[in-house]
Amino acid sequence: MYLHTLIEKTVTGLGYELVEYELAARGLLRVYIDFTFEQADRGQITVEDCATVSHQLSHVLTVENANYERLEVSSPGLDRALTKLSDYVRFVDREAIIKLRLPMAGTPNRKTYQGIIHAPVGEALMLEFENKDGVAMLEFTLADVEKARLVPQVDFRSRKA
Repeated sequence: MYLHTLIEKTVTGLGYELVEYELAARGLLRVYIDFTFEQADRGQITVEDCATVSHQLSHVLTVENANYERLEVSSPGLDRALTKLSDYVRFVDREAIIKLRLPMAGTPNRKTYQGIIHAPVGEALMLEFENKDGVAMLEFTLADVEKARLVPQVDFRSRKA
């Protein structure tokens, strides 16, 4: 928990959002950053953004004597993880894959859903998905989610008018 607080405080202090981080094999610390919801119009995270965060984080982690060998700072990618309630608000009407910790009532043995994110209602998250009977709505909470990611949207059409 200490490492999470340290990373989040540093990243948000620089004006970015901490999407997630992971400690991988051989001491690799991966940190995924994005612009905040309010700054979403700035486009995609650049190499310069990653370098800024990496430089500051390496100093902070050294001063705090954090246990890691190598640091990697990256954008969250096209299949961005959804980890907070604000992510579900930010990505309303986008397609996502949600893997639940346990099957929901009425859907035995099914934990993975792919569909369109709808606006949360309080703490309840909503995903519209297709099943054998047509379109259905899955209602769940953050505590129910094991893993959630956006489905990459790539447009290969020419940008020429």
